[in-house]
Amino acid sequence: MTTARARAHSAGGQPSKDGADLRSPRRAWPMGVLLILLSLIPAAACYLVFSWWLPSDTERYQDYRAAEPCSSRATEQGQTDCLSTWHLTVAKTVNRTSGRNSSYEATLTYRHSWRGTMSFGDPGPLLERLVPGDQVMATAWRRDIVVLSKDGVRQNTSEAPRDEVPMNAAIGVLAALVAAQAFVFGAVRLARPRDYEPFSWNPYGKRVLITIIAACFGVGLPAAWIGIPWWPLPAVATPVVVCAAGLMHHRLRPRATGGV
Repeated sequence: MTTARARAHSAGGQPSKDGADLRSPRRAWPMGVLLILLSLIPAAACYLVFSWWLPSDTERYQDYRAAEPCSSRATEQGQTDCLSTWHLTVAKTVNRTSGRNSSYEATLTYRHSWRGTMSFGDPGPLLERLVPGDQVMATAWRRDIVVLSKDGVRQNTSEAPRDEVPMNAAIGVLAALVAAQAFVFGAVRLARPRDYEPFSWNPYGKRVLITIIAACFGVGLPAAWIGIPWWPLPAVATPVVVCAAGLMHHRLRPRATGGV
């Protein structure tokens, strides 16, 4: 009788003394399907980055770099693809640095008929010098003020197009790798519902995700600072993540199988 009860407990999937248990497919399969479905979200985000966001930002930045000063005729016709200049008056400035709540703004007026507020990414080199009543030269492009200048000191506003393509690509590659991770983890649960370790969140999944973030931004940020093209980023970040994931899997697999 005791032997029969012991066999019944063993067939029911209860943990053994050494801690290795046979995982129930009833839990593994739904989670596997869910992970595969969730992988579609970052996959769609990756598609949008490389099919729309990255080309759009690249084209806008190139158009801005190629823009020339507006002629008098272009100004009269209201063309916006050229660079127009305006003499504006500073009405108020905000220069507040307080962590996440930092705010750098300048409120400008034009002949009592227009009033607008410009945002900046940092206080220098011009914003910190401005006081109400100062006259500044504003450069506008496509109906946005992109540069303010005074006495030879210039500063871009937050509306100025920037060469942020490498960072956009980094986000796209990150989304692709996260999609791949979720898909693989889900597929393993479907293929091996009783033995899917170490393809679980802790510690393998967490470490792989941290590696993905570090690799993408570790390459994307220097690329944006140096000004190199974006296309080497996936060629560098992807092999780094794959190699790191393989090494971590090799180290964790013996633990998951009880040292066998």
